[in-house]
Amino acid sequence: MNRPLRLSPELALSRRSFLIASIAASAVFGFAPPARAANVLPLPDPFKDPGGPLFQPTIWFSIDTNGVISINIAKAEMGQHIGTALARILAEELDADWSQVRLVSVDTDPKWGPMITGGSTSVWSTYPIFSQAGAAGRMTLIEEGAKLLGVGPQDCVARQGRVEAGDRSIGYGEIVRRGDLSRRFSADDLKNLKIKTPDKRTLIGKPTRALDIPPKTKGQAVYGIDAEVDGMLYARPKLPPTRYGSKVLSVDDTAARKVKGYLRSIVLDDPSGTVPGWVMVIAETYPAAVRATDLVQVSWQNDETAHVSDKDLQAHAAALIADPGAGAVLDTGGGDVVAAFSQAKSTIEATYTTAGVLHFQLEPVNALAFERDGVMEIHTGNQAQSFILPVLSKALALPPEKIVMRSYLIGGGFGRRLNGDYSVPAALAAKALSRPVKMILTRADDSVLDSIRSPTVQTLRIGFDADQKPVAMDHAAVAGWPTKAMVPVGLVKGTNGALYDPFSIAGADHWYDMGVSRVRAINNDLAQKSFRPGWLRAVAPGWTNWALESFIDEAAHEIGQDPLEFRLGRFTGRGINAGSAPNAVGGAHRQANVLRRVAQRAGWGRQLPANTGVGLASSFGQEREMPTWCACAAEVEVDRKTGVVSVRKLWLDIDAGSIIDPDGARAQAEGAMLWGLSMALHEGTDFANGKVRDTNLDTYTPVRISDVPEFDIAFVESTEAPMGLGEPPTTVIAPAIGNAIFAATGLRLRRLPITPGDVLNAAAHT
Repeated sequence: MNRPLRLSPELALSRRSFLIASIAASAVFGFAPPARAANVLPLPDPFKDPGGPLFQPTIWFSIDTNGVISINIAKAEMGQHIGTALARILAEELDADWSQVRLVSVDTDPKWGPMITGGSTSVWSTYPIFSQAGAAGRMTLIEEGAKLLGVGPQDCVARQGRVEAGDRSIGYGEIVRRGDLSRRFSADDLKNLKIKTPDKRTLIGKPTRALDIPPKTKGQAVYGIDAEVDGMLYARPKLPPTRYGSKVLSVDDTAARKVKGYLRSIVLDDPSGTVPGWVMVIAETYPAAVRATDLVQVSWQNDETAHVSDKDLQAHAAALIADPGAGAVLDTGGGDVVAAFSQAKSTIEATYTTAGVLHFQLEPVNALAFERDGVMEIHTGNQAQSFILPVLSKALALPPEKIVMRSYLIGGGFGRRLNGDYSVPAALAAKALSRPVKMILTRADDSVLDSIRSPTVQTLRIGFDADQKPVAMDHAAVAGWPTKAMVPVGLVKGTNGALYDPFSIAGADHWYDMGVSRVRAINNDLAQKSFRPGWLRAVAPGWTNWALESFIDEAAHEIGQDPLEFRLGRFTGRGINAGSAPNAVGGAHRQANVLRRVAQRAGWGRQLPANTGVGLASSFGQEREMPTWCACAAEVEVDRKTGVVSVRKLWLDIDAGSIIDPDGARAQAEGAMLWGLSMALHEGTDFANGKVRDTNLDTYTPVRISDVPEFDIAFVESTEAPMGLGEPPTTVIAPAIGNAIFAATGLRLRRLPITPGDVLNAAAHT
């Protein structure tokens, strides 16, 4: 059985250096020796100094004298093979030998810039940086290789880790050993470098092995939950009845003292307000901490959120929508929507809702923290180090430079680990005890503490003229806002001066031409007080697109038009929907293209058996600024006696621009598709007494293998800028299924998840 790597406290702490590992195996995430435990893909002798010079023209990669290319990855690896995808970008421009590429996971040194892995932004945001870095390396190696070969640079080409001049060549390692590689590139130098045209690519878009799979499949990979240090204690929290409004009055650990290994219970004093009312139960072993926590008795003083229910949250949201002055108004191209509706000859209106959704990642959240020489070091899996470091600074009363976070492989993130709140109690406990403390939440603890996707309520209206052409559209969406909870500086100002969370309304700012449009983003302040709203795979488009694409379908049927033709007629590509370079070239026409493609492949309009239907939906997730165009066709069969919806087949068409890693892209799309299916028919939790009702897999039931339908995923061949793929396909599944149910039965379902009871209830009221 593979043992976790251990970190000796004797090792000195350092933020600013990291070792470029040189080994024969395929991949290594390396740090300087102080962070030996954070070498999350342990391989033979990962800290052997290669000796000799290193070629490092930018901070993003280096080449040693053996020709080993170490690429620094500042993104979190959580199963999406992001290191492989990003390394391919740089290796492509460098003309590297892929077998010589290694991955290096960096710590939280400020030089790496913002460290955030979410929103499907990693490839999109890193592509220009890594392309330029690779091009800089290639240019320098060709220049120095030419000198060593005694020819001019114009007579040389770089290929597979070598510089070639006719029948003569020299390897990158030898150039590093013998050449003068002192040249460095400024940011302006990098921006002016020319990168390859698509026809010259040899790695991007080609089948290539992922660098991190072998250690994972062999059980060698180290996740946050595996991290250990000598002399550490274990902790499990005794969670209060409310997320924010509880204060500890007394602690009775009499019964817990009978547990062998139990040490003490600590009431946390958290100046950051992240974990108010928490009691940390400390023990010598994790099993002892688990047992003792169940026995510790705590008396709390609670606020009114201890009684909040799902019904309260929904009712409050409905009241907010009814207030015409509530919320922030997005810029959707101008126009007086009230006047436009007053001129409309007919209108259609509907309200859509979604339940709260848990992340339920395989690895429960955890963190190991210890302090030495005035520096607090935290070892954990995290998606957004840049978000949590300022919070830790406030909680610990330490300047940011006295805190370092070592990132590990993540056993499932899906947005949960964008909120690093779980690192705060571990660090506070370590500070209080002056001992290393490792906190691990149980599955139930993790569910209660989860930064859930907020329950939502949305009301939409469309106004038609006498020719049944849309002339006005209004969309109001109410939710708890994760950005407000965790990064309030990320709120933006609407046209009415009010602030809003862009991650809680994206998707409502669609590419359809619906005449004069208005979108209102409204914060559910009761939800904001009752729990910590979080980002969850696809974030807002996961609910805004459910309402939008279902309602577009409703509107088409209302005026007796084919849903496909109605949509295509609205993708005019005019005005703000025209698209722009570099990310949204083609605009609405690209969304129309994937919709046409998927409809054709699904045989739109064909005859189907009774109680069977096909529904369509399309999207541009994640954001208008970085659109990945997606379309889905879903074929479903509905059992009218039981209300059970069986998804028979899903078709997906995706235009994500240039595909960097074909295998990774397909895996991302498949995972997103299944997540969308799960949230459409299976996943969802209610609130009761201030907490989520479901805390384990006996009642919270994600999609099972037996529920997975046949599916067919296709990608548009493109040379446009690469976009993200981790989340966009999620957003089109639920509305396509909802629209298919309507096509099969005439029943319009307006709440997620869609349950058999919802189907039967809708049938009873039809």
